[in-house]
Amino acid sequence: MPHVARLGQTGNMTPQRLRIAICPVITAAQAKRLADADPRIDVDWQPDLYAPQRFEGDMDGDPTWQRTLELQARYDAMCDGADALFGLPDSRASKLRRCVEANPHLIWVQTMAAGGGAQVRAAKLCPADLSRLTVTTAAGVHADTLAEFALYGVLAGAKQLPEMQQNQRDHIWADLAPVRHVCDMTVTVVGMGHIGRLVAQRFLALGARVIGVNRSLRDVAGVEMHTDADLIEVATRSDAIVNCLPATADTDKLISASVLAAAKPGLIVVSLGRGSCIDEDAMIALLRTGHVGFAALDVVAREPLAADSPLWDLPNVLLSPHNMAFTKRLTDRIIDLTIDNARALLDGRPMQNVMDKHLFY
Repeated sequence: MPHVARLGQTGNMTPQRLRIAICPVITAAQAKRLADADPRIDVDWQPDLYAPQRFEGDMDGDPTWQRTLELQARYDAMCDGADALFGLPDSRASKLRRCVEANPHLIWVQTMAAGGGAQVRAAKLCPADLSRLTVTTAAGVHADTLAEFALYGVLAGAKQLPEMQQNQRDHIWADLAPVRHVCDMTVTVVGMGHIGRLVAQRFLALGARVIGVNRSLRDVAGVEMHTDADLIEVATRSDAIVNCLPATADTDKLISASVLAAAKPGLIVVSLGRGSCIDEDAMIALLRTGHVGFAALDVVAREPLAADSPLWDLPNVLLSPHNMAFTKRLTDRIIDLTIDNARALLDGRPMQNVMDKHLFY
């Protein structure tokens, strides 16, 4: 049970100590680093409760491993006795709801995903339970690698990667054909959060003209900023559109059929936010006609991608199974963020990446 001292700036009572239950797979060294970060932090990590890691940084563990009923009971009891959760129990929204309802002392959840708010929304917590929780996301820790994927995707489209690979497979030394130069392109970044702002910086460094689109205007150096209301007009000037949006009711299919159709012929689409933010059927139709010349997709509308989706076989599509945010250092970066947030909570200071309980991001 947390030792409550006073009302903190996050809206929850500020504890004097904090017991954090570890939900995903981490190493003993990582658990120790979190526990040693502050004498007011107690970490509950029981190594036999987690699946074996398949590789360095594996937070899910071997999918063939299953807990016994006894181990599952211990895992649930560990979560139910915590003041805070590092990750969601078993990475499932339904398990989060079970834990929140069983643990009236839970005050904070640190998600492992930048879009962790979508998981919290899916948990369908009752208003009272949602009100007592502070949820912080991992927004920002994935920004570097996702910004690299944005560059990779636009460059792959601009330099005609699919045609090059097919010609190589067919042993064709093709005639000269022009490729696009990124410094001559207008790249529109939709969603100017942590990731979107870094994506914009990367393209500015290559000499591209960058347009940013966001729910509300914000000042970003070197970027022409617009709100969502201007998206169709902005699309008419776009050589590439990069989706960095979170999944919310307002962003569902925001990059619509009308937006895609309004863009320049040969449009390059890179999607690394959430797949629901693009009208996928419209994009597929335009990929078939060539109006969308190339798409690099780390996310799709429904994951895993259905076996009969046309996206598997379209020659101008590059698919990633939603793993471009993953690096060996990802867990350590989230631990760094968690340490900062734990200290802020214990000190009664504002925490980083606090989820909006109405927008769920």
